[in-house]
Amino acid sequence: MRTKSEQRAEAEALFTSIGEGAITTDEFGRITRVNPPALEILGYSQKELIGEWFPKVIIAVNSDDHPINLIDRSITKAFLTGKPISEKVFYRHKSGSAIPLQVSVSPIIFKGKPLGAIEVFRDITLEQQIDRMKSEFISLASHQLRTPLSAIKTYSHMLSDGYMGELNATQKKATETIISSSNRMNELISTLLNVTRLESGKIITRPKIVEINKLIAEVMPELELMAEQGGLKISLRSTGKYSSELKTDTLIVKEAVNNLVSNAIKYTPKGGAIDILVKLRKNDVLVSVKDTGWGIPKYAQDQVFSKFFRAQNIVKKETTGTGLGLYMVRGLLASLGSNIWFESHESSGTTFYFDLPRNHFD
Repeated sequence: MRTKSEQRAEAEALFTSIGEGAITTDEFGRITRVNPPALEILGYSQKELIGEWFPKVIIAVNSDDHPINLIDRSITKAFLTGKPISEKVFYRHKSGSAIPLQVSVSPIIFKGKPLGAIEVFRDITLEQQIDRMKSEFISLASHQLRTPLSAIKTYSHMLSDGYMGELNATQKKATETIISSSNRMNELISTLLNVTRLESGKIITRPKIVEINKLIAEVMPELELMAEQGGLKISLRSTGKYSSELKTDTLIVKEAVNNLVSNAIKYTPKGGAIDILVKLRKNDVLVSVKDTGWGIPKYAQDQVFSKFFRAQNIVKKETTGTGLGLYMVRGLLASLGSNIWFESHESSGTTFYFDLPRNHFD
């Protein structure tokens, strides 16, 4: 059996060997241990950190270079929840430069009492540079694709409308396929651009006073056509005694409704129904999209809003998509102060909800 000193030595060796930066603090926020990777990332020595109050020597800032008190934010939250808290922040190097880090703070609890916290972090400078290059490439490529795509769509419609002579049945079918494919490509480009803007924090909202029932009614003709092609019925209803006017971004709301209905159509068998309900409430407007489809498998429900997620109901219906739609919609709605969630049961359908706060843009 190992002695206590051997156990302490082993724990110290494990802490020192952690590949990422690691710092422990006591219950008062004083630094008790620092491993070599943390010293290398931050530029300090052990002597300069041990015994010091964490926020005094390790300055955390946000992307605007404003200081963040991690004791009040991450560490306190970790104690209150008893769970690790992970976030991206900037730490100031001893030289004064800000370093982007992925930080995880976990409480150290013994017999129900908080003894301190351990913070593990890694430098994500290279990751951010790669993400920025990727975003710039996607944005450039998307813009470059739009010009030839616009020409393809214009001439395809001219062919379809008979401006270049009558088409036989085979030619009409081919032209319709070109138009359908170019529309799909245009949707894909828009999705990629929106995701790129989301991840770079460049989503710009243009709020204005709108009548929400009329706004959603504007997209219904297109949605009705999509539903009809899928052999489905679709309806729009509104309930509630409060005003249907609110200040929001019309394009984002339309994008959210379009995406949710499009998903419902993909995963609902012929003969099914889709119901869009607008509830006018005192502090917000609640929009729901309900289908009678196959539902989302229980094992996959935690991944629904993840990037590249697609429900694997493929055995029942072949579907197309990037797996970016719901990920994008959640990000866009967040810029309106909106939350999105769902209820789903296999074989009986899914209902997605999102709320639109009345005072977000006041």
